[in-house]
Amino acid sequence: MTWTFGEFNLDPERFQLVRRGVAVSLEPQVLALLIQLVRNHNRMVSKDEIVETVWSGKAVSDASISSRVRSARQAVDDDGTRQKVIQTVHGRGFRFVAAVTSTTQVQVTSGAPPEHLSGRPSIAILPFRLLVPEAGLAVLAEAIPHEIIEALSRLRWLAVIARGSSFRFGMDTTDVDLVASALSARYVLSGIIERRGTGIAVTLELEDTGTRQVLWADRLESPLDGIDELRSRIVAHLIAAFETHIPLNEARVARLRNLEDLDAWANYHVGLRHLYRFTASDTEQARACFERAIAAEPDFARARAGLSFTSFLTAFLRLESDIAAAARSARHHAERALELDALDPFANFTMGRSFWLTDQPEVAADWLARATTLNPNYAQGFYASAFTAMLLGDRATTITALDTSLHLSPLDPLLYGVHGVRAQSLMQQEDYEAAAIWGDRAVAQPGAHYLIGMIALAANGLVGRHERAGQLRQDIRRRKPDATAADYFTAFPTRHAASRSRIAAELARQGF
Repeated sequence: MTWTFGEFNLDPERFQLVRRGVAVSLEPQVLALLIQLVRNHNRMVSKDEIVETVWSGKAVSDASISSRVRSARQAVDDDGTRQKVIQTVHGRGFRFVAAVTSTTQVQVTSGAPPEHLSGRPSIAILPFRLLVPEAGLAVLAEAIPHEIIEALSRLRWLAVIARGSSFRFGMDTTDVDLVASALSARYVLSGIIERRGTGIAVTLELEDTGTRQVLWADRLESPLDGIDELRSRIVAHLIAAFETHIPLNEARVARLRNLEDLDAWANYHVGLRHLYRFTASDTEQARACFERAIAAEPDFARARAGLSFTSFLTAFLRLESDIAAAARSARHHAERALELDALDPFANFTMGRSFWLTDQPEVAADWLARATTLNPNYAQGFYASAFTAMLLGDRATTITALDTSLHLSPLDPLLYGVHGVRAQSLMQQEDYEAAAIWGDRAVAQPGAHYLIGMIALAANGLVGRHERAGQLRQDIRRRKPDATAADYFTAFPTRHAASRSRIAAELARQGF
């Protein structure tokens, strides 16, 4: 439904006022007020109704209402004296008195997905709200969201609404529909700051504007003298949460639609969902999704990096007989992704991992360091760096990178890998007791593949837990009947000769 009056056309779906084909720039609250008045042009709209719609029911002064009405009148070439368009009903409300023609928009049924479901996900970061107004904390209400916007701008897969637009909404804005319409934002992040004794607490909430569903929420606290550290924690915490929850939600939404209707970004997110399951069928489904994404958008760097990842998995898990061809494919697609977007951390990540397959961990380390430099909160980049350091026998770097990865993403889909690398590193230090504990934690994680099971098997066997080792051996044989020690050392080509020899002997004793 759109409305026409005089030289103007008002489209509530697009949240836009147009005059003779040219969009009129308006504050969101003014445009919301105008839409409400035009929608109800056959009656008077009370001040209470206006407050409920424009200010979400919060107490506001008559002066604030009058200011928005004055701006609305100016936008439609009216004023308080003439009142030819917006008429004041003194003491009660306002009436839209210009002649209005309504037009019902024809719905296109070509199979194209709704606009808000298409393209790269977008997010608006709103100024945070102070639970109790306090001058000393007011600066944080904008400072923290500003830092979040700057950090999120490094994520190549997420479109972040600029501060100049999102901060036009005041810190008391609670109308998510208004924000979504005005900014075309698929997601909104809001926050509340409150004093807690001698410290402060920040509550964060990520909302899907299409479903009004809260996808993630958390609360972080800090003493007043730790505010700088808290700001850094919030940024790191959010980026890790977004890397997990938004792609999962995008994949969930995409799976509700027909595959032939998915655009490049929807195919990419469905592919990611399959990518981290580390099975032959899921790897093939991920590959098909990334190929469809590239067919729709040939210069889609992230989809190219996704294809590199699937080829890496084919070689790493030995899903096909020609491992060398899979390794070449992983390198080729990573190179192509970098040609398209050299600053994408995911493209640099896949390039680094491709060098694992050719036993070049020193080269891999450089590419992975570039990935974490481009995005200092890239949990998987730190995990991959830890893996590389483990292959080189650098225990200090391994543990530091693992701890960083775990801190950034405690629920990461590759958590089994994080724990598995720690177990492998502990075996290199001959701490088999601790290695067995971490190995068992690794195999208990969703998505843990047979190679993770072999790490736990070796650790449990070396510490003398023969019953547990027997259970792991049976599970590995069930999942990969032809698994061998060669598979293990192809996946984990550690340079640590002493541990390599001990692990090989234990795997042989277990029948591998």
